[in-house]
Amino acid sequence: MEYDVIIKNGNAVFDDDVKRVSIAIKDGVIMEISDQIDTEANVVWNAEGQYVFPGMIDVHVHFNEPGREDWEGFTTGSYMLAAGGCTTYFDMPLNGIPSTIDVPSLIEKAKIGETKSFIDFGLWGGLVPGNEQDLAPLAENGVVGFKAFLSPSGNKEFEAVNDYTLLQGMKIIAGLKKILALHAEDGPMVQFLQREKEQSGLYSPDDYLQSRPVAAEWLAVRKAIAYAEITGCSLHFVHISSQEAVEEIQDAKKRGLDVTLETCPHYLLFHHEHVRGMGAVAKCAPPLREPFQQKKLIDLLLADQFDFVSSDHSPSPLELKKNLSNNFFQVWGGISGGQFTLMAVIELALKYNIPFPKMIKWTSERPAKRFGLYPKKGNIAKGADADLVIISLKESYTVKEESLYSKHKHSIYLNHTFPCKIMATFNRGKLIYNEGKKIALFPAGRWVTGSVPSKV
Repeated sequence: MEYDVIIKNGNAVFDDDVKRVSIAIKDGVIMEISDQIDTEANVVWNAEGQYVFPGMIDVHVHFNEPGREDWEGFTTGSYMLAAGGCTTYFDMPLNGIPSTIDVPSLIEKAKIGETKSFIDFGLWGGLVPGNEQDLAPLAENGVVGFKAFLSPSGNKEFEAVNDYTLLQGMKIIAGLKKILALHAEDGPMVQFLQREKEQSGLYSPDDYLQSRPVAAEWLAVRKAIAYAEITGCSLHFVHISSQEAVEEIQDAKKRGLDVTLETCPHYLLFHHEHVRGMGAVAKCAPPLREPFQQKKLIDLLLADQFDFVSSDHSPSPLELKKNLSNNFFQVWGGISGGQFTLMAVIELALKYNIPFPKMIKWTSERPAKRFGLYPKKGNIAKGADADLVIISLKESYTVKEESLYSKHKHSIYLNHTFPCKIMATFNRGKLIYNEGKKIALFPAGRWVTGSVPSKV
């Protein structure tokens, strides 16, 4: 049998060990894993001395298409992720025009993705006031789950939910056997605190941080969990940034609730002192916390208290990140960093001696399991999709503007040096990215539709 691709002599990262093997691929699927493969192949990659990871699954990105492709679209966004070792991503529903809150908007976005995406993708639907009747049709047409905001989203097309909408939506979503992802900051608290700051003429990064305290995240998490206990809804908390919120979620898990949580690499590698130095490029919500709080998050990661790590890639044109009026509240909040999530987690793994089999649970295995994609995705195994990333630990990688594949060349990661380098990314056996070279000329990503979620 002639294979399409053979990756030879790489250190493959499995769920329980790292083994030196060769991997044979045919028709996008892993066909053979063994110590030695002598069969011919159209493409042979010599991975001697390199590591082979399962492709990252990033469940939290914003590509803003249709309507705001000038912020980031499927073409630039998906290739950016591929350059960072991501092979499957889930696009959030809020920043497109229209937002993905009904079936026509879902189908429109899916068609764009199937035309433009270089790697596989799923689509979130939205829960907003007034679209409760659209939830079942969205589920039937393939959304991976639903997203809601408990505080203002910053987008007039995607309003935050009130308590009644949240309860009603959670009841419906539970019946549909889907997941509700939540931006968990208490809306009244952050709006009250911001208003007080602005009325006092206080507009600095410090004031922004103080207007979105840990208490706002914890309170929103606690309320959502209480509602989940009433409705039976499965929850996923995005971009969790505080120990208090993590502990609340872990307590809910111990009581048997079906709930997961993610954090983002920018909360683990950066903190509020970086915001003071970098300014608007480092603004996000929830905000980057004080250094002592960041250390708590790292300790929680080491203790495996996060289910997975996602990018929350939230790009915008540079003009929206310029603090022209010296009012930090008016700057667009979002970190452009989807290209660097896998390398960031590898950096943490190397720094804190985290075994790679444990690390890939956060980047690949658990996201795949949570959203019903495992074992087809999320691992290196015979019969799985050949979603693979080749990593060198012998080379470092310093982020420069010319190496950013995102549409806009600004990022909190500029000039950051990672202790590893992405050598190649294969999506279903197709070489997409090869050490700084754009290999795939034609998008061939597939729309991954939703499945029944599972606990992880």
